[in-house]
Amino acid sequence: MNIQIFGKSKCFDTKKAERWFKERRIKFQSIDLPKFGMSAGELKSVCSAVGGLENLIDEKSPDASLLRYLAYPEDKIQKMLENPKLFKTPIVRNGKQATVGYCPEIWEKWD
Repeated sequence: MNIQIFGKSKCFDTKKAERWFKERRIKFQSIDLPKFGMSAGELKSVCSAVGGLENLIDEKSPDASLLRYLAYPEDKIQKMLENPKLFKTPIVRNGKQATVGYCPEIWEKWD
């Protein structure tokens, strides 16, 4: 497994996800989303795995309302790449598989 956890340092669910993998001695790479962001290729892969861009948007973010006014998906993607605080976290990625939020029932099934 090649686990990547995209998260925010103050996100409780990100910390829970990291703890879940540590307890099972599964190695993972932790990526500070606000600091390092996500590449366009990674975002495309995660979007296809989680059922679209809408599932990645953190509705609690103050800037999330700005995305509603963008008509084209390409514009929304660009805005999210520019402002990684718009992502719901944690985003846990294992190759082409990915989850958003704390989902241990799905992670247990990954090989």
